[in-house]
Amino acid sequence: MTQVLLSLGHGYSAQALAARLLPQGWRVIGTTRSAEKAARLAAQGVEPLIWPGADLAPALAQATHILSSIAPDAAGDPVLAAHAAQLAQAPTRWVGYLSTTGVYGDHQGGWVDETTALTPGTARGHHRVAAEAQWQALGLPLHIFRLAGIYGPGRGPFRKVLEGTAQRIVKPGQFFSRIHVEDIGQVLEASIHRPAPGAIYNICDDDPSPPQDVLGHAAELLGVPLPPEVEIDKADMTALARSFYAESKRVRNDRMKTDLGVTLRYPTYRDGLAALHAQIPTKGAR
Repeated sequence: MTQVLLSLGHGYSAQALAARLLPQGWRVIGTTRSAEKAARLAAQGVEPLIWPGADLAPALAQATHILSSIAPDAAGDPVLAAHAAQLAQAPTRWVGYLSTTGVYGDHQGGWVDETTALTPGTARGHHRVAAEAQWQALGLPLHIFRLAGIYGPGRGPFRKVLEGTAQRIVKPGQFFSRIHVEDIGQVLEASIHRPAPGAIYNICDDDPSPPQDVLGHAAELLGVPLPPEVEIDKADMTALARSFYAESKRVRNDRMKTDLGVTLRYPTYRDGLAALHAQIPTKGAR
């Protein structure tokens, strides 16, 4: 029997999973918002659906597995607002919901794990906590993945460093956790092969670090001067970027490794940046 993944909001992380499943003979149906993106998905071997707009009922009836990557907003989770009843009846064997470590809020650089109370300090975090609860209430074979900051091909620090626009923003005691997109893909695949309905996993690497260290290491790999240091209260930042600095924590990933048997391909940002640096063309860079 062909296994079918319905990927709701088939973006960066979901594409990393699809790249692993398609060569194994899976069908992947992915929703996207535009015809242009739909064409790109089709070129990758994904069956595109433009949503909102398309009727999801046929795809839901065929899906053996469902992954939702669509972020909620103040109005709630848009997928559940439109299709909660249909989802609750879907004959799927595995459901994954991509959440965020932002649900834990600020811990002043302290460690958190999946048992830590959810005390979000941002609107985005509150929306995610509510969405997690809504998905859990459906009674599906649900697996929640709380993702740290995502990087990978096309989403590394090198371009800003080369363009001279990067700043090493310094806030004492600030820690961020990260995860390479390829490791997200392998964690999701591992969960599919080891389903544990009700499970929650933090998806991050082994080395939560101050953000200025990451930019500094990128500059060292490129052989260019270090970006200037700027104190947080003097930095020119968007409100969104500043909100990330309002929370500092180090995220544990023991459950991901122990329960799913995952060995990270990029256990630290140094491993991940080295791989991205090796992909930069000799002339020009991303």
